[in-house]
Amino acid sequence: MNKKTMNIKTDADFIGYDKYHPYAKQFQILKYRDGFHSTIPTGFFRDWLDEEPTTGTFYIGKGSGLGVGSIVKYDAGIQSLRVGRFVAGGLRLKFLLNGQHEMKTISTAMFSVFGHGLTNTPPPQYADSIIKNDVWIGDEMMMLGGGIIENGVVIGARSLLPPNFRSEPYGIYAGSPARLVRFRFSEKIREALVDIAWWDMPNLFSWVKEMNGCFTFDLTLDEEKTLDILRLVKEKKQLWIRDHQQ
Repeated sequence: MNKKTMNIKTDADFIGYDKYHPYAKQFQILKYRDGFHSTIPTGFFRDWLDEEPTTGTFYIGKGSGLGVGSIVKYDAGIQSLRVGRFVAGGLRLKFLLNGQHEMKTISTAMFSVFGHGLTNTPPPQYADSIIKNDVWIGDEMMMLGGGIIENGVVIGARSLLPPNFRSEPYGIYAGSPARLVRFRFSEKIREALVDIAWWDMPNLFSWVKEMNGCFTFDLTLDEEKTLDILRLVKEKKQLWIRDHQQ
């Protein structure tokens, strides 16, 4: 799937844009065959001139949405932002995929922009920026390049994620630079949730609808009861996969 020259990718069951959605003015609405949709805010893709970039890769999974006023800045075609499934992003998020200058030479200046045959070494590049699944990001977060946000993480509003940031699954991070505040659940519950990986289920919309009651249970009330429920969810998952592979 391509928009102009920006390489935009998503899940295989993508069926097109919904131009008549109530939020179509504020977002590109991506529709999926199973009933879910994703949203990309208008003006999201920018380059260092604050124009629509002509290179770079963006991936967004189903059920994800980034808030109005958010941007991702690309400087080169090798840069990539990958957003998994069911990522909920707040207003005015910033993803700065690179923007580095070489610091090992006499000057950090980009002499090539002055023309007349002047050159500089190619700027260093961060690795891909990756946000996994079921992540909630507060308003006005800034994420610098090369970071990986793991499954189930919560990022506080106005947090600054430094270059090459790494989180742990189901952690809550906040601050500038962002640091682990606490985990959402106990270690046993976190391990069970990572193992279930519900967002990867086949026929996902129907799965969430059938298991919706489990999704509304407070996992912090009673660890043993929670683990029993998660064991049940895992058993249901195995049966579901078996039935949908036949």
